[in-house]
Amino acid sequence: MPRSLIVKVTAGADAPERCAQAFTVAATALAAGATVSLWLTGEASWFAVPGKAAEFDLPHSAPLPGLLDAILAAGTVTLCTQCAARRELTESDVLPGVRIAGAAVFVEECLTDGAQALVY
Repeated sequence: MPRSLIVKVTAGADAPERCAQAFTVAATALAAGATVSLWLTGEASWFAVPGKAAEFDLPHSAPLPGLLDAILAAGTVTLCTQCAARRELTESDVLPGVRIAGAAVFVEECLTDGAQALVY
């Protein structure tokens, strides 16, 4: 059975180390062969918008744009429905490949047999 990891990142530039760790763990899990679903919530919601990941900088951390590109290429990236609405973001505002979905989809993913969820 394939391994599945759901990573929910709630932090952005407001908590850069927590944010970077979430993206690093998600990309590392992909490289290890896991199925990965990254959820952007709270301040991390902004990383669904083109160019916003390039504004993030944390010394001694892998560049966020590269991590996000890897996750978009091989995993799933989801922007929280409520978080998007609070920021007035729609599907036309986000990067290609980013979906907007809510709690029901998050719970469904988390309750899948063999899934592990991490929240940062």
